[in-house]
Amino acid sequence: MGSRRLAALLLLLAWIPGALAEPLRVLSWGGAYERAQQEALFTPFSESNGTPVEVQRYAGGLAELRQAVEAREVPWDVIDMTRSQAMAACDEGLLQPLSPDLAAPAPDGTPAERDFMPGAIGDCALTHTLFATVVAYRSDAFPGRRPTRIADLFDQRRFPGPRALQRTPAVNLEWALLATGVPHEELYRLLSTPRGLGLALERLDALKEIHWWEDGETPVRLLTEGEVVMASGYNGRFFDAMISRGAPIEILWDGQVQEHETWVIPRHADNPDTAREFIRFATSTERLVALARRIPYGPARASAAVRVGSHPQSGVDMRLHIPTHPLNAERAITKDETWYARTLTRMDDYFAEWLSARQARTGEASAPPAGADDQPVAP
Repeated sequence: MGSRRLAALLLLLAWIPGALAEPLRVLSWGGAYERAQQEALFTPFSESNGTPVEVQRYAGGLAELRQAVEAREVPWDVIDMTRSQAMAACDEGLLQPLSPDLAAPAPDGTPAERDFMPGAIGDCALTHTLFATVVAYRSDAFPGRRPTRIADLFDQRRFPGPRALQRTPAVNLEWALLATGVPHEELYRLLSTPRGLGLALERLDALKEIHWWEDGETPVRLLTEGEVVMASGYNGRFFDAMISRGAPIEILWDGQVQEHETWVIPRHADNPDTAREFIRFATSTERLVALARRIPYGPARASAAVRVGSHPQSGVDMRLHIPTHPLNAERAITKDETWYARTLTRMDDYFAEWLSARQARTGEASAPPAGADDQPVAP
């Protein structure tokens, strides 16, 4: 009798989609971004093939991935990773190669290599969206004037008050040089020299009362609670706070730093076939449109970019909030991801040494994360 009941139970489970399927383990960034991914990507993927998706939160960096690959115990099947870090990880042999034919054609049959933006299809990574690191400010902080350029971030005489900046050299160095008058096209050439690095760090050092953040929700919290008047952060997070919570903040698009966000498969992943199936699904035109309607990151496919419409809850036209919109991208910086991939460790070490000396002198500390669960999140 027991055997018949067990057989009947197994037969029943076999008819329940996903009941016995191995879960796809995804490493992503949490917050508003992950909520948008759940609606646009993860839930539809599970519904389409019965594979449950388990999501863990990611803080960026390669240290944990290196350790996992070295131990051959990799707890993720797919990672949502910035392209600069994906390029560095690929060079170190931490990622599996991806076939150039992995992505699906556009709905009209246009091959993926012609539909995706240049450079989106890499050896180990496939770009799905472009996000931007921007400066946002409290709209009630400066009566009679508003910040209009990235140099205003460093002008605490005209725009007084504490700032929040990410605890990383990326973007901070570019902005510091822009504020000193360095042209966009000279940024990375100058940052490759001791003089350029010194100039950038000197400009950063002139700022008073910096709240250093590591968690992508923290600058939103610091702004909305009035602990700072200006903050760097991810455009999608600020948009979510403005639209969903009515936060009194505005985005300064001048000097925005655009970066590719990619899907990668770590070396020694347990379910690489399912991971490839997911990446093909998640980078389809339909899914990229669905994601961009929920969080304003620019789709990497031309066929998706032209289909972006309104936010499903608020009705806001998402095209006007995407970093790649012509009005927003007029003075954008395209992050030199090859330069960062090549200099990642050296720049991180250099910045950490400088920041440690600054914090010892000023008593500044990193801002506590926004979430009660203390989990780090980013784009």
